[in-house]
This record gives sequence, C-alpha cells and structure tokens, in this order.
Amino acid sequence: MDRAWRLHPRVSVRPEAFGALLYHFGTRRLSFLKEPALLALVEALPAHPTARAAAAAIGLPAASLEPYQRALASLAASQMLVPA
Repeated sequence: MDRAWRLHPRVSVRPEAFGALLYHFGTRRLSFLKEPALLALVEALPAHPTARAAAAAIGLPAASLEPYQRALASLAASQMLVPA
C-alpha cells in the first residue's frame, strides 16, 4: 500500500456491474475485480504517489484496507499492475 502502482500498459479494463474484467494482452490472463470499489482504487492509482493515498482519495477507510492490499498484491503478482 506504500508503493506507487499503475496498470501494465498491455492491460485492458472492461467495467462490469460487479466490478470489472482485466485482460493482459501479453500474458493472456484474465482477472476479475469483484467489487466496484476495487475498480475505483485501480483507476485512482496512477494519480497518487501510493496505493494508500489512492485509497484515501476514493474514500476507503484505513481500517478496511487489508482486502484491497491483498487484491493489489495478487494483481501485481499476475503482472496486471506494475510499479509506477
């Protein structure tokens, strides 16, 4: 949460009612963002110096960040997110 992240340049985002689908054209991986707040966080990442700052900017309480931290770590491990 204390790093700057952005979507990999080869990742496409398709918003859905449940959140979004992310598709990586390089690895051909598909990821599901199962919550609209997670999509909002991913979209806010490039405009903020850290994921924590992005979370605060979209109104996520600091006490509820653990699941978002795990989700971002999973997206980074699958190369959907890269360091900014």
